[in-house]
Amino acid sequence: MADTPLVSAIVIFLNAEAFLQEAIDSILAQSYQHWELLLVDDGSSDGSTAIAQQLAAQRPEQVRYLEHPGHVNRGMSASRNLGIRHARGDYIAFLDADDVWLPEKLEEQVSILESYPEVGMLYGRTRYWFSWAESRGDELSELSDFAPDFVPEHGIPSGVPISPPTLLPLYLRGKAAVPCTCSLLVRRSVAQAVGGFEEAFTAAHNIYEDQAFYAKMCLNTQIIAAPHTWDWYRQHPRSSTALAGGAGQDGQHRLFFLNWLAGYLADHSVQDRAVWQALQRELWRVRPPSWLPSTPRTLHAVRWLKKWLLRFEEQLVPSFVSRRLWSVTE
Repeated sequence: MADTPLVSAIVIFLNAEAFLQEAIDSILAQSYQHWELLLVDDGSSDGSTAIAQQLAAQRPEQVRYLEHPGHVNRGMSASRNLGIRHARGDYIAFLDADDVWLPEKLEEQVSILESYPEVGMLYGRTRYWFSWAESRGDELSELSDFAPDFVPEHGIPSGVPISPPTLLPLYLRGKAAVPCTCSLLVRRSVAQAVGGFEEAFTAAHNIYEDQAFYAKMCLNTQIIAAPHTWDWYRQHPRSSTALAGGAGQDGQHRLFFLNWLAGYLADHSVQDRAVWQALQRELWRVRPPSWLPSTPRTLHAVRWLKKWLLRFEEQLVPSFVSRRLWSVTE
């Protein structure tokens, strides 16, 4: 096993008793067995703490339980970073406590990244998993939407290294599907080099904590989007994404992310024109006019109108005009 890369699987959880064991079982079932599991407790008050501690006690050679000092809640980014700081693996894979991996995930992903030493991040096509609720009879299954499962297309070439910062403007403009965290395999050295996750993305803003991490990876390393599906992303009404979206404030949270990105690009002297133009377009779409009544319905209507204006602009306005329109004012 000396030459077999170690994978650090990081599972963060907060009051995830209903699903945590299923997530853990999907790691235990991996065909690739050279992994360590870091169970990061973000201040749980339910039975998930006991589940994690019991497994760590049973398998101390492969499983560790981590928590913040005082068992406090610090958010998803701080919890992922705690796992990264304690990781020993060559690679890091993330799994949220309500999602699952398919058995071949680590074996196939490690094989790909071992073949591309210049690539720092790999991801696949995640299954958005609604059907999990059909066979359960608990409260969460009764609340869940029985929509069909689906697997989004990448919207970009699959299986080939993509150089920085090509993917970032595509993500910003909705031209490529943003990956799910549970699909990633990243080199630990690269994740550490970019500073891990951004801990300013707390509370409801954590809906974009993954995209801040992707932005940094897109700017700093080659990435492969593979055509395979290795993970299922559970859709339920108590997930962090559902709760943030349900509050009707997604535009506000996206604006927080975009403003952070503008500051990050400036601080790191990023000059790429396509990145800045994509950011300026998206800022214009999301920012409400100062004179507009700030009711959720009005803001939603304006953003919808701006989205369609941008689509018309793409089709009708010459590219050289568009470049000047979205250029950054010095």
